Amino acid sequence: MFNKDEVEGKGKQVKGKVKEGVGKAIGNRSLQDEGHADQQEGEIEEGFGKARRKVGEAVEKVGKTISR
Repeated sequence: MFNKDEVEGKGKQVKGKVKEGVGKAIGNRSLQDEGHADQQEGEIEEGFGKARRKVGEAVEKVGKTISR
């Protein structure tokens, strides 16, 4: 199951792609750059979320193993 950081990160990536595409279409380099930055920020946030989820799953697995 995805966590909040993963979902928000994906959302930022999509928003960034749209901004970048619109920037290219209208010839606005600043909007393109902003879109690219949003995509990168989203990738980082998604990666952080994935790492946090995996740590949580590992802790949960250890807890189940200990309680047996």
